[in-house]
Amino acid sequence: MQGNIEKPFALAQKGIIHLEMNHDLVQGCIEGDRLAQKRLYETYYGRMMGVCLRYANGREEAREIMNQGFFKVFKTLPKYQPETGRLDSWIYKVMMNTAIDHYRSEVRHKSRQVAILDSDYDSSQEDILAAMSADEIIEVVQKLSPQYRTVFNLYVVEGFGHKEIAEKLGISEGTSKSNLAKARRNLQALITNYHQYNIISHAG
Repeated sequence: MQGNIEKPFALAQKGIIHLEMNHDLVQGCIEGDRLAQKRLYETYYGRMMGVCLRYANGREEAREIMNQGFFKVFKTLPKYQPETGRLDSWIYKVMMNTAIDHYRSEVRHKSRQVAILDSDYDSSQEDILAAMSADEIIEVVQKLSPQYRTVFNLYVVEGFGHKEIAEKLGISEGTSKSNLAKARRNLQALITNYHQYNIISHAG
């Protein structure tokens, strides 16, 4: 019985310590403490690189997006309110919005025009997908065009609806739906090709 009481108490204490550490870290960054900024960067580097990789063409572009994101984090950190949510969730949101801004600037810069084609998702590739590692899945998703990759991430990974996606990217809901369908169709082909390549490689 004593253990049942002590466990939640210990967890609560751990949470308080975590909040205090975050508060000190945030305050140090706001005051321009380079060591605090370095610690925050290193603490959240791994997870935020994962976020940026989902939206980028490759690791180099992901690193560029992430550095832009951390610049925004340090610039807007004084506006962060702990009572509104966890620090990592706030940084995650900044990174996601930075990735979206990067995508939109690229589209404006290159004036890309994409043909839209509706298609239904075929779930027959789920077994292949389940056997792939996280890095392998990211590698496949990166092969999608920026338009399809961004909509796919926002809808499937982030959980946004087509209306929200349309507002974020400056496109119509119909385009968002079509881009998602095309992304899924292209992913099916990419996953199948990946699977066939692996079979041939292992056979050799």
